[in-house]
Amino acid sequence: MAQIRILSDNVANQIAAGEVVERPMSVIKELLENAIDAGATRIVIEFRNGGKSFMAIEDNGCGMSPDQALLALERHATSKIRETTDLDTIHSFGFRGEALPSIASVSRFVLRTRPAEADAGAEILVEGGKYRHCREVGMPAGTRIEISGLFFNVPARLKFLKTENTEAAHITRCVRLYAVAHPEIAFTLWENGREIFRSPAGTDLRARVGAIWGRQLSEDLVPLCESEGIGMRVYGLVGKPGVSRTSRTEMVTIVNGRPVDNRTMAYSLVESFHTLIPRGRYPLAFLFLDIDPHAVDVNVHPAKREVRFRNESAVRNLIISAVLKTVGSADEAPDSPPVPAMARGNFSGISAPERVSAEPASEKKRETSPQAKTVSPAVLSARSIAPAQETVSANPVPVSAGAMTSAPEPVPTVSTKPFPAPVANAVPAWRTWRFIGRFDGLALFQVEKNLLVLNPRLALERIWYERALERFRKAERHAQILLIPEPIEFEPVLADVLLQNMETLNEAGFCIEEFGRNFFRIIEVPDWLSPDADVKRCVRDLVDRIARLPAEFSRGNVAHETLAHIAASHALQGREEMKGESDLRELLSALFASSQPNVSPNGQKIFFEISRAELNRRFS
Repeated sequence: MAQIRILSDNVANQIAAGEVVERPMSVIKELLENAIDAGATRIVIEFRNGGKSFMAIEDNGCGMSPDQALLALERHATSKIRETTDLDTIHSFGFRGEALPSIASVSRFVLRTRPAEADAGAEILVEGGKYRHCREVGMPAGTRIEISGLFFNVPARLKFLKTENTEAAHITRCVRLYAVAHPEIAFTLWENGREIFRSPAGTDLRARVGAIWGRQLSEDLVPLCESEGIGMRVYGLVGKPGVSRTSRTEMVTIVNGRPVDNRTMAYSLVESFHTLIPRGRYPLAFLFLDIDPHAVDVNVHPAKREVRFRNESAVRNLIISAVLKTVGSADEAPDSPPVPAMARGNFSGISAPERVSAEPASEKKRETSPQAKTVSPAVLSARSIAPAQETVSANPVPVSAGAMTSAPEPVPTVSTKPFPAPVANAVPAWRTWRFIGRFDGLALFQVEKNLLVLNPRLALERIWYERALERFRKAERHAQILLIPEPIEFEPVLADVLLQNMETLNEAGFCIEEFGRNFFRIIEVPDWLSPDADVKRCVRDLVDRIARLPAEFSRGNVAHETLAHIAASHALQGREEMKGESDLRELLSALFASSQPNVSPNGQKIFFEISRAELNRRFS
């Protein structure tokens, strides 16, 4: 039997580093928190090669004497707490005394520091946890820490790091979060010798979000009505009604200046917007909560990413009250695409402008509301939604830059048959269904002695899904050029996801090009997008989906199915409602020509029957 022994300090530090230092971003986060605790008003962050080869943080904080600097490299050495009871009232960001020795044990670590009252600073060098030297150095007051060769002595950890772009995106997002959380501090971020952003101290929150996260995002935010409760205060910025995302990436929650993940705060935001954004989507928010340290526990996660409140319901009620007061008094109309409507059954190759002009006067009046959108003049080719089995005489012809001001290309001739012909059977069962009428978007049929209820929208999703899936699998690319390219900006992590999956999106009919750091232009869109579809929203949904479920896009067939799901949902946005029995008959013909006519791509029933016996039972 092996003998039990006490681990050496070096081994213990490397084990601790497994929890503290997950990736380069973890190093930046820990050192950023130390700089803020030191009272810095200016912080400069530098990194190269995604942080794998070099990282540095310089601040103008209080600095340390040589003895204090050496002591800071010992495990569990901290100036933040003294007794166990101090954990109940933590005012600082760091308090465990693990970060510096853990980082120094897996890198080449150089610490330079000088307090304002000292004539010279101290430089300490540690390589892989081994002390090398401590000497005097000339430097301004403050602290500068340089880390190079991260995980050079732990190659097993090094190979688990992602690409340089991915690691750089995580570092950039981390610095952005702390820069927004602390407007009183000036932040500067450099990557590979290039300045990423610079945020001066003292700017107002909305301007700071615009400078750090992008002007497009800041324009979709409104100030949150500040609210106070017992020992707590909530304020910040929230998205306008109707503006949403498919992930929580841009739903930022900050507690006492610390960016955190907290279910109570996240669910409170989602619940507040449940009638203002579609189900399954998330609002934009930069939510700040100042709370008594006695009422929050920050020592529940190794990386301090999560916090726990002693009175969850009080926090929840305060946030919901503040958000409802804000969105209820917003003067601006929702800046989002209209709620998707049903597609009309007879498409007949009519161009988008003709379909709009043929609408009744009541429909035209509705189109003038702030939420409604007319057909975009930016689309040069026809947006016909004829099914894949139909033949098109010509593909959309790309327009050269010199021809932008000329008349649009002729609309391709499309077969007038709106859906593919049904399989040749004697008498398809659906032809015996007797149409009764419509109820709240549903279609009612009599089938023998039963009542059948059909959801036309789900049926259309199934038809579009199979059409798109067949097109993607055959590598058929049908795109339409935008007269004016749509600019779109992503936060760093999502921008890296888009760059890595650009080829997949281009195969689906998009043409997106990089137009600056984290900034892109959408030049072409697939023809399955409806005339009223929000192009930027569709692209954001795709990128969010790829980021959340990267495994789906690592295999071609699974990626095709995911793209077809999204195509089916976005193809129906802005379509008019089916009204006549002939439209529904054409829909049924196409539906029963599909491989799975019973369920939608999301697994929902497209139709169901209620027996006469069930109806009689309810009457009795």
